[in-house]
Amino acid sequence: MAVFFQAQLDFIFFFYGLAFILLGAVCFAISKAQGGRIKWSILGTFALLHGIGEWLDLTALMIGDTPMFAALRVGGMTISFILLMEFARMNAGQFDLPAPGRWIYLPLVGIVVYAASTVNLGAAAALARYIFGFLGSVGAGMIFIAEARRSTGGARTFAGFSAIYFFLYGIAAGIIVREVPFWPASVLHYAWFMASTGIPIQLVRALLACALAFSIWAIWGILIARELGSERYASYIRKQFIAAIGAITTILLVGWTLTEFLGEIYRRNVEQTARGDIDLLASRLAGETAIVDGMVLTLARTPGLLSPVGDGPHQGDGYGQGALDLHVKAAGATSGYIMDASKNIIAASTENARVMTEALPKRLQPSFDAAMTGKPGRDFAFDSDGSGRSYVSSMPIPSDKGTVAGVAILSKSLDGLEDDLTRFGRPYFFVNPDGLVVLSNRRDLLFKQLWPLADGQKNELALQRRWLGDRPMMATELIGSEWITFDGRREIVRRRFAENSQWSLLVAMPAETIVASRLIGIIVTLLGTVMALIYFIGREHSIRESVQTESRRALQKLAQDLRFQAVTDPLTGLFNRWKFDDSLVGEMARSARYGTPLSLVLYDVDHFKQVNDIHGHQAGDDVLVQLSQVVSDGIRKSDLLARWGGEEFVILTPGSSGPKTYQAALKLSQSIAQATFADVGRVTCSFGVAEHVEGDTAESLMARADGALYLAKINGRNRVEIATLPNAGRATSVA
Repeated sequence: MAVFFQAQLDFIFFFYGLAFILLGAVCFAISKAQGGRIKWSILGTFALLHGIGEWLDLTALMIGDTPMFAALRVGGMTISFILLMEFARMNAGQFDLPAPGRWIYLPLVGIVVYAASTVNLGAAAALARYIFGFLGSVGAGMIFIAEARRSTGGARTFAGFSAIYFFLYGIAAGIIVREVPFWPASVLHYAWFMASTGIPIQLVRALLACALAFSIWAIWGILIARELGSERYASYIRKQFIAAIGAITTILLVGWTLTEFLGEIYRRNVEQTARGDIDLLASRLAGETAIVDGMVLTLARTPGLLSPVGDGPHQGDGYGQGALDLHVKAAGATSGYIMDASKNIIAASTENARVMTEALPKRLQPSFDAAMTGKPGRDFAFDSDGSGRSYVSSMPIPSDKGTVAGVAILSKSLDGLEDDLTRFGRPYFFVNPDGLVVLSNRRDLLFKQLWPLADGQKNELALQRRWLGDRPMMATELIGSEWITFDGRREIVRRRFAENSQWSLLVAMPAETIVASRLIGIIVTLLGTVMALIYFIGREHSIRESVQTESRRALQKLAQDLRFQAVTDPLTGLFNRWKFDDSLVGEMARSARYGTPLSLVLYDVDHFKQVNDIHGHQAGDDVLVQLSQVVSDGIRKSDLLARWGGEEFVILTPGSSGPKTYQAALKLSQSIAQATFADVGRVTCSFGVAEHVEGDTAESLMARADGALYLAKINGRNRVEIATLPNAGRATSVA
């Protein structure tokens, strides 16, 4: 679930901002209705600024962030929370609650500014939430508690709800903050909340803001209804309130679905491109390593190589040195070694013979140890100073006795590979098992951590170079392909392990097309929400009984049409597959509960493709329409006939056993065969019948009916086949 919500952060930020802007609009409407009362204007300004701030966060998420843009957002958030605190401070005296003067803001703002200048913006944002967000929310909650105490009826209830929502928002927005290196932000932070609940804290904040907006809206409506003294208006306000909640909720859910649908279309394309890119990189890397593996194998099997490496006295290493030089050159390797089982270097690559004849470099030791076990050693290595990035391949040199007499090692630098891939079109990373970047076309990220090290894990190289002090670019280790915030931007990052290694390749794919497509869904949702709000506000200002009645009838008719369209096939007028699936589940439950029989018939038109090919698709559609009428006239009213898809149809027959349904299907088959279809003539159908038995699922029942239909097809078509009960033998058929 956390992965899903991580991919939905853009819509969550949109919803978050929209909820606060809605709250701001409600507060300004209350202020206008009450003659411009300043307290509601202040609360409305807080809500509008906060909502705009969340949309600025959405912008940063979509197009990337900069230090100046981040500072702007932190400043805007701080100002909005100061306004929330001012709302509480100004109203405190009305309810005889203690409150300091406006001078209190100066030292509090100074604390936030000091943190921004001496630590970082993250620390300043956390302190702003602790000081202004938490205290302002609690103060606002206290104001609404006082409002509830002096109110009655529904206003008292919704004022109490508003207080609860402000208290909860104080915790969600004023306690749980971004992770920074001081308590409690080091413990109660976004990542902790996501790991604990599976949902982002921004979604919780958005839901609370939405609840606040509707609660305050309800208070306003109740107070106006009391002032007017009109039961009709009060009734209308109640209905409008419920309808508004339902409409906006529906618009948001549909918009979220549309946004996800549009994004998924492009996401698949991006993932396919990423898969192709990482396969290309893997192939290029395998090309570099395969040559070295082949050469070290031939070197280890070179005849006569055992003499200078074996147990006897060395007869000179001229032959071994020559063979090694040839294989180093052929493999394009930078160094090579022939060693005996005692770790004595018998021959070394000509280029570095003087510096490598005393001891094997530490980075090559694992390859030697692996070959001494009798198995090939293949690994990537680099020196402690970050140089010498290479692929090392080793093979055991067998003795005449079948033991390991020595080891042949070839090492090839990967610097040339990195140079070749400098202009690779996507950011790529070749990382060690700890997530340390060893090769990349992003030189600024070389030897940086992609993901945090596990608890207690130490990386000697990183410690020496102080790389562990850099903040990892990912929150967790990547497995497979995920949409994550990478290097400050949302991208598709795909990972693939190198062959025979724990090292891996990663490719980052910019998600501009996905962002753009999802933005379309967000804009559509925004427009839908705005239009809904305009409608409800307009209706509130023009209460007329006739208009209200007409609108209600129109909405009811629209709902009926939508329900009808949702379950009806537009061509034949029959029920559609969704309606059938829903009815099948209900009828199976009823059959199991009361022990009544239940069967279904699956049939389709024989040679329907020929009908379309010879007479045209319009004629084919006409056949389906007429066929639907013929079958509808031949079934019971209690039966449910639905179009399954294409030329396939299905009949659900509650209360009818398999044999009885089989006989009914025979009659239908004969009726269809005797009917004359316009422009086509005669048409036949093949039928498959199955009866529901205990233990059946919808899928298993449909599968048996489909199997019977398939049997009808292969037995000559224009037939009825009935599926036998499970484990009862073959199906029976009648032409």
